[in-house]
Amino acid sequence: MALKPPLMDLPIKTAASGFYRGFTKDVTITAKILVGALIIWAVAFPDQAASVLGSINGFILASFNYWYVFAMAFFVILCLGLALWPASGRLKLGMPDDKPEFSNFSWFSMMFGAGIGIGMLTFATAEPMYHWASNPATIMGETTGSTAGNVRDAYIWSFTHWGLAAWASYAVVGLALGYFSYRRGLPLTIRSGLTPLFGKALSGPLGHTIDVVAVVATVLGVSQTLGFGVEQFISGLYRIGFGEWLYSTNAAGEQSSSTMAIIVALIVIMGASTLSALSGVGKGIKWLSNINMGLSFFILAFFIIFGSTLFGLTALFVGIWDYLVSIPGNIFTVWAADGTEQGDALAAWQGGWTIFYWAWWIAFAPFVGVFLARISRGRTVREYVLGALIIPAVMCFVWFALVGGTAIDLELNGDANGAITGAGQSDQLFAMLAVILQPTLAWIMSVIVVILLLTYLVTSADSAVLIINTINAAGDEGPKARPHILFWGAALALVVGGLIIAGGLGAIQTAMVIGALPFSVVMVLMGISLIKGIWRDSRREAEGVASTVPEEGVPAE
Repeated sequence: MALKPPLMDLPIKTAASGFYRGFTKDVTITAKILVGALIIWAVAFPDQAASVLGSINGFILASFNYWYVFAMAFFVILCLGLALWPASGRLKLGMPDDKPEFSNFSWFSMMFGAGIGIGMLTFATAEPMYHWASNPATIMGETTGSTAGNVRDAYIWSFTHWGLAAWASYAVVGLALGYFSYRRGLPLTIRSGLTPLFGKALSGPLGHTIDVVAVVATVLGVSQTLGFGVEQFISGLYRIGFGEWLYSTNAAGEQSSSTMAIIVALIVIMGASTLSALSGVGKGIKWLSNINMGLSFFILAFFIIFGSTLFGLTALFVGIWDYLVSIPGNIFTVWAADGTEQGDALAAWQGGWTIFYWAWWIAFAPFVGVFLARISRGRTVREYVLGALIIPAVMCFVWFALVGGTAIDLELNGDANGAITGAGQSDQLFAMLAVILQPTLAWIMSVIVVILLLTYLVTSADSAVLIINTINAAGDEGPKARPHILFWGAALALVVGGLIIAGGLGAIQTAMVIGALPFSVVMVLMGISLIKGIWRDSRREAEGVASTVPEEGVPAE
């Protein structure tokens, strides 16, 4: 039976006039109602919200741990397979004569800033330090925490969480959207990545539901990132002398960010990000991304000169080797609670770290995936995968090795004397600077870190607002829709603030894990769609059947 040309026309109804002109009302209004309800619930009934979200989160971690682990393994294998498979690797995300819109440096800067920048500033120090103290090897008695013998295991897990799996989840979404949108002329929205499986049914309620799930997951995933960023931003402001009002102390003597500090930080961050979002990808976002990439290299250079360079480089190269060797085992390993002390401890560790990360990357994937597709037109599948998978992962490894390695070395040799270990997660980077440098220089470097953090926060938030509007507008970047940009900017700020008030970063984490679950199903289906679409397109080419939209832009039936 002869193959037919693929679906190249997916009409999605949008409003022709009024406040929602250019937007799909079913998606936009539904998403706003769901996000608005979450904000009201978290602010009006914080204790109830924290309790209910925590219960659901516990159920998901206990019941879907296998699903998250195997889904992420699928994304890694799929991306590497498509890049290495000659028939798919040479295909372009676009027409044969399309050229990339952005230079390699700007492309990488925007991709990295939107994808991981904020979390990296927090976790480049905090995660190696945590795993140095506790990881599966220490739980099983194979190594001893906070000793030189536990450094390698600390980096195996740090690299596992921030390596290929993280970027594969982003790459799958971006690859599916870029492939089906730029080659087949379909809208740049999540549902288009499922057309080989569901066809024109995606024009209706099924497609609307998929896009709503993507928007809600994006809001929660970005909120998690912004939550970490806000906490570290407040720590930085405190370190550079903004005053005691940034923190409050409860009856038990525990210190946390004050409500006023959270409000001020969110106003600054979301105000700047909304202005940047109004300027578009080619202006504000590109400009900010180039700035934060430059500052990132400056800070890395600082740690190469003033940090524990030999220790960090050893951790980098040995860590990468250990990580690569560990992939076949770690990528499929699931620890389930079995009633034993060790089994329960391993399950709790994996739920609090690995499963949390897999959910975080999945929740972040609709935003980063659409954004990657938006900036990657004209690149081949192989170039895209290598650029979106390998390079950012290596960049994360360098950060974790040089920054986190310096922190571990300072604690090992006694120079830190517990100052870094005893600091909170959001404050460990600043605490390390205080150990390395004289007070004045430490203050200057802290200011630079705060500026870098702010640019990362703004880049992530404004990119997310633009992508949410793109999904709501059926993949159309045309409608600027200032009121909608303002709404989603305010909504992100309120979700972050509301959930922090309801239960701190833990409340954001639980909401995000819940929101990621339905989108993880969408992502697995996108991966299957990619396989089917590329396989059938290779057969179409062999039979001389058109597999791309005609050059003149008229959709084929």
